[in-house]
Amino acid sequence: MNIDQFTNMLGEKGITLDSHQLHMFERYYELLVEWNEKMNLTAITDKQEVYLKHFFDSVSAAFFIDFKKPMKICDVGAGAGFPSIPIKICFPEIDLTIVDSLKKRITYLEHLSSELGLTNTHFYHDRAETFGANPKFREQFDLVTARAVARMSVLSELCLPLVKEGGQFVAMKAANAEEELQAAERAIKQLGGKLSTVHSFTLPIEESNRNIIVISKLKKTPKKYPRKPGTPNKLPLE
Repeated sequence: MNIDQFTNMLGEKGITLDSHQLHMFERYYELLVEWNEKMNLTAITDKQEVYLKHFFDSVSAAFFIDFKKPMKICDVGAGAGFPSIPIKICFPEIDLTIVDSLKKRITYLEHLSSELGLTNTHFYHDRAETFGANPKFREQFDLVTARAVARMSVLSELCLPLVKEGGQFVAMKAANAEEELQAAERAIKQLGGKLSTVHSFTLPIEESNRNIIVISKLKKTPKKYPRKPGTPNKLPLE
């Protein structure tokens, strides 16, 4: 996906980027490649592939979720900043918090945010399990995102405790979404959530399947969740 295709396809979805925002995506790409030589951020470094599989794919959440209204968002396990930093570039008004368990990645994200001139961005080096148990962050966010970092049953335990009542947890997945959701049904309910909808679409150019799973937070998460670090992964609520 070249820059013109990126701009036009987002434009077709009602997301208009000005020259400053396009420059930010260019700088993002440069820093991603530069830092990737020092640490493992992504296996994808070809420019057109980064624009398609990282930038466009991240912003695709905005085809179904309204990011134009003021909201507090938390991105769990953001890695190189996906999906939240591309969304933040497109919708600068959002208040963004990123939590990641690797200090090196947080250092990179802080540098990236500074270079791009992003405001209202907060970065925390922490495990999602301890972050979600912290009263300062627990049930404080309108929307929590995660992009394909673990199974839905695990992701639900890491993310739903951070979502306020009435808020949403949005998981971005490739294939197997239906199978994962069936396995996660018990976890979602126990954690105070309910499946709202699944938006399925095809990523252009490479024609691969994508699913955006929206879970609504109906009631508070029981205090015993999330469990200790590592436990959700080892013993998923399935």
